[in-house]
Amino acid sequence: MNIEVKNTVKPVDYAKSIRILEQRVHDVLLDKKDEFLWIIEHTPVYTAGTSSKDIDLLDKNLNVIKTNRGGKHTYHGPGQKVIYFVLNLNKREKDIRKLINKIENCIMDILSEYKIKSYTDSKNIGIWVDKKNNSMKIAAIGIRVKKWIAYHGFALNLSTDLSKYKGIVPCGIKDKKVTSLKDLGITNYNNINEIIIEKFLNIFLQEHF
Repeated sequence: MNIEVKNTVKPVDYAKSIRILEQRVHDVLLDKKDEFLWIIEHTPVYTAGTSSKDIDLLDKNLNVIKTNRGGKHTYHGPGQKVIYFVLNLNKREKDIRKLINKIENCIMDILSEYKIKSYTDSKNIGIWVDKKNNSMKIAAIGIRVKKWIAYHGFALNLSTDLSKYKGIVPCGIKDKKVTSLKDLGITNYNNINEIIIEKFLNIFLQEHF
């Protein structure tokens, strides 16, 4: 089996991207199409996952799209890479925790290319870095599994407008802030797409039975 890789340069509307993902889930389940890796940026949007709480929406005037991915409230927009995937766990290990671990390792491998030391937090999903002795989130993870097809993915902040997070409690975590590569002083990430593809395929192409 192969993983189709697609990179869309122009920002994609969130609802449109989810329709494309859902169709690919259907096609992968029926063995009509290959698994999928899709790198995009979204036009500005706030989304709320299946465990979101209204209390985490601080600005009640924000338009929020309810989504079926795991997780809580987050923001997507220019300067943030959204890495969607569709993986068939029927042909891999049927272990969601291991899948999340692999995604975490993939993100940390990507960041290590920029000499960024990152880590996981057992209490808070996502990938974290230290800045001025504070733990800050640089990548969010939200997935859904349907008939053992895993999809949605993760979002990595490059030069995201961090002020956009002020209207929500990102991922429901009140006492921690969000950061980006730019916020950490990394300004050259022109090769990020190639690195994302390489690290993702290194992990998930090797896993097939």
